Amino acid sequence: MGQPKLETFKNQYRGREYEIEITCPEFTCLCPRTGQPDFAVIKIKYVPDELCIELKSLKLYMFSYRDTGQFHEHVTNKILDDIVEACRPIRAEVIGDFNVRGGIKTVVKATYPDRR
Repeated sequence: MGQPKLETFKNQYRGREYEIEITCPEFTCLCPRTGQPDFAVIKIKYVPDELCIELKSLKLYMFSYRDTGQFHEHVTNKILDDIVEACRPIRAEVIGDFNVRGGIKTVVKATYPDRR
């Protein structure tokens, strides 16, 4: 079974630039090396164009990572890629703020468009 699809709905305020911020405080995935759970707060910010992300589908999408072995860097960038693919925002940012494990804390920030 694959990852749930991110669903969208029409942005009724197209032409007005506004930001949507979503926090997922109970994100979990598995360490691909040890199989141990990794816990994080995932913060999503985006400026919609034509479409907005439907929140129930986002919740199911985020829950689908619970049994998936992914490195912190990959998971954060994959979430950003899937959001961009689903709703084609003007701008987007995903921050994965992972809990300390083994004495190391990781925060990964991915942005669209790439600001290099």
